[in-house]
Amino acid sequence: MQQTELITREAALRVALAARSLPNTTLPQLIDVLQEKLGEKLDTEILRTFTVTDLKTGLGSLDGEEDGEDIGIGLEAMKLAVRILWGDAEADEELPDVLPYNDGDLPDSVRVAIASDIGMTLSGHFGSCLRFLVYQVSATDSRLIGIRSALEADFAEDKNAFRAQIIGDCHVVYIVSVGGPAAAKIIRANIYPIKRPEGGTAEEVIAQFQQAMSNSPPPWMLKILGVNAEQRLKNYAATEVQE
Repeated sequence: MQQTELITREAALRVALAARSLPNTTLPQLIDVLQEKLGEKLDTEILRTFTVTDLKTGLGSLDGEEDGEDIGIGLEAMKLAVRILWGDAEADEELPDVLPYNDGDLPDSVRVAIASDIGMTLSGHFGSCLRFLVYQVSATDSRLIGIRSALEADFAEDKNAFRAQIIGDCHVVYIVSVGGPAAAKIIRANIYPIKRPEGGTAEEVIAQFQQAMSNSPPPWMLKILGVNAEQRLKNYAATEVQE
């Protein structure tokens, strides 16, 4: 896409996040405003020259309000968006460092993605979450091995397919919600989607998953783990009962 070619990766992430902070404003609309003021090519240095007045005037023009007074966004939201464009605003509270992982570190483990909008929680819809928290999970251990931004999906022609590609090495994805067409693309990517509308902390989600691994793995989980892992899980469950 032309827009992707004209915007550096870091600038694209900032623009996508800034658009999310502006009520009733789409990503294409914000890009139009930025390119009208700054030119077609956008990078992080150029974005730092953009002001709240520029944003107010630009969005007002798109809405037919030249003075920008009645566009229904609010000054505080516009200030936050400009801070994000400048790189001076954090999108979320500090996230933990990911841990190193090599194949085989956690025997009989699977890779689980969690759609998140807020910190270390399951809080995101598949088609709009900010990031995926990626865990390697066995019946007795788990490790956070990745925090993958999903903002670049906003620039993709097929946003849901792009998101599935981001977690293409995962076996399972937990989401608060997902539409039918998106779910089909997840399944075609050989990822098993699990809806948990109530959300919860990542710790809670992983603990629930481990409980299923230990006690009564469903058929799809056994298929992922393989025959040897199936027997080991049964043995583990039997040991737990005896104790």
